[in-house]
Amino acid sequence: MDFQNRVGHKFGTGGPATDQEIASDRRERLRKLALETIDLSKDPYFMRNHLGSYECKLCLTLHTNEGSYLAHTQGKKHQINLARRAHKEKQDATIQPQPNTSAGPRKTVKIGRPGYRVTKERDPDSQQKALLFEIEYPEALENFKPRHRFMSAYEQK
Repeated sequence: MDFQNRVGHKFGTGGPATDQEIASDRRERLRKLALETIDLSKDPYFMRNHLGSYECKLCLTLHTNEGSYLAHTQGKKHQINLARRAHKEKQDATIQPQPNTSAGPRKTVKIGRPGYRVTKERDPDSQQKALLFEIEYPEALENFKPRHRFMSAYEQK
């Protein structure tokens, strides 16, 4: 900011500046300093949206310029969200199961593609309606017991 050449002041004195001008100058100096030390392209939460403003993807906040975003990253809300994210990732890392190192793929008995036939019947004694399900497993071995069984609602507890 040019503090010289102000009306009513001697040359070289700098002249009085308003509080607003001092604050904006301070912000600009801090923004330039921060941009020199922090590379925003490596910040995973920094995003420029289609309107030209900036967003913090962690806190879901909007910022008008990089300086505002950098000030936000030093603030309480962003720091709390960073701590919360780190704690959550730490918990998720402990919960994840260890990779199962088994000796090859699971060996299962191949039964082929099952064919089926559904027939409507009547019981000859009571004349009640019934459905007959006939399921064929052409590639199943002889005397092989299936792992699943169809149960009527009356058999189930």
